[in-house]
Amino acid sequence: MFDNIHVSLTTPALLFPAISLLLLAYTNRFFSLAALIRNLSADGKPINHSQLKNLRQRISIIKRMQESGALSFALCVLCMIFIYVGFNKVGAFIFGCSLFLLLYSLLLSVIEIRISVDALNIHLQELDK
Repeated sequence: MFDNIHVSLTTPALLFPAISLLLLAYTNRFFSLAALIRNLSADGKPINHSQLKNLRQRISIIKRMQESGALSFALCVLCMIFIYVGFNKVGAFIFGCSLFLLLYSLLLSVIEIRISVDALNIHLQELDK
């Protein structure tokens, strides 16, 4: 299956800057969400149940985004180690797993963005009352 696939040492290295920037963006999303939650609890105003549900869902998704992004990064490093020591087929397989984890992380990011937009719509509905 992996007989004709050749992954050089530089191929997974190309993902390092992309994954690093992606993890930074995920961390920024987490910090902004954490600040929003802290501000909501500090205001003392009653909080809409749908807002709380939305925030819990977003926290869970961001956690999975960060985990899968970090695992993708770790697998890239592991892939490079296997290629470096001469196990190219194993390295190519691990690189493929890394790409799937990165794709999963990106899909979660799209889902989180959609939920974030729903949260803004909830807020706009409250302002509209």
